[in-house]
Amino acid sequence: MMERKTVLMCGVVGFLGLLSAATGFGAEATRIKGSQVQSPSPSECIYPQSPAMALGLTAALALMIAQIIINVSTGCICCQKSPHPSDSNWRVALVCFVFSWFAFVIAFLLLLTGAALNNRHSEVMYFGNYYCYVVKPGVFAGGSLLSLASVILGIIYYLTLTSAKNGNNPWGNSSVPNQGGIAMGQPQFPPQSTQEPVFVHEDTYIRRQFT
Repeated sequence: MMERKTVLMCGVVGFLGLLSAATGFGAEATRIKGSQVQSPSPSECIYPQSPAMALGLTAALALMIAQIIINVSTGCICCQKSPHPSDSNWRVALVCFVFSWFAFVIAFLLLLTGAALNNRHSEVMYFGNYYCYVVKPGVFAGGSLLSLASVILGIIYYLTLTSAKNGNNPWGNSSVPNQGGIAMGQPQFPPQSTQEPVFVHEDTYIRRQFT
């Protein structure tokens, strides 16, 4: 049952991570480029239609759902203490947890910022000249790569922490109860005689009574 749950969780999170990366790269490919913007006058910019905003928001939403599923399934590692600080599983889980959240925050901000700025149809004035604003290349692509890294680290964090709980059990107490220092031993009984009883005839028994 536990293996089935693990496979299902990793499959769902992996699918969401791939969806986030794919839609992020799709947003990068369909973002509005400077060559696509028409400028009939120095202070006017005409932008074409682009699905980059919807793709960027989809990528950010899929990444957020994947991160929520991972952290709900494993629980907060900051609230748990390991009695074995040298345990390798706990260290790997902690490192993956930190870097997963770090990559998630940056990827989420890049995807949201790219989606918002791609839909910003305005003119920017620099040194007396008007420029049509477009999203710089690499914003969506960077968010996609970081979202994929965040999901991969999250899956490693989940698998490492789950195996530690089920196998080495670094956070739980020992399942063997404490005996309070009392030595328990096996009771000692004298060996029972295995000799079979001897039956004596009644006449012989009476004769021995009178001799």
